[in-house]
Amino acid sequence: MLELHPFLMVIVLLIFFFLIYQLNSKLYEPLVNFMDQRDRTIAHDLEEAKSLSSGSEELLAKAQKKLEEAKNEATQIRQSAIETAKESNSISLAKKQASLETEYESFMTNLSQEREALKSAVLSQLPLIKESLKAKFSQI
Repeated sequence: MLELHPFLMVIVLLIFFFLIYQLNSKLYEPLVNFMDQRDRTIAHDLEEAKSLSSGSEELLAKAQKKLEEAKNEATQIRQSAIETAKESNSISLAKKQASLETEYESFMTNLSQEREALKSAVLSQLPLIKESLKAKFSQI
């Protein structure tokens, strides 16, 4: 049958404990340390990413605010430029209208003078025209 050897059992038990100790010190502890270090690194990276994310959101908000301010300023500049152009054009238009009115009055004055001169020339030539018409009618 089976015999139990206490000495052999003690040696197997000692080898078993020695093997457990060696595996623990050479394999399990470095593996557990590596896993703990990796967990700490991941947690640190996540915290850093969150802080960067919040920082980028702040920067994005600032950029959007600056963009809004720039759009408002551009609108104000455009409005002032339009108003300035309208004022300039209205002044220029008023000057041109005044100039055209004076030219029109001058033209009408010259036209009435020429009409009077033509009328007096025709009136001075009227007896001569009457005689030439009589001569023509008499020839017919």
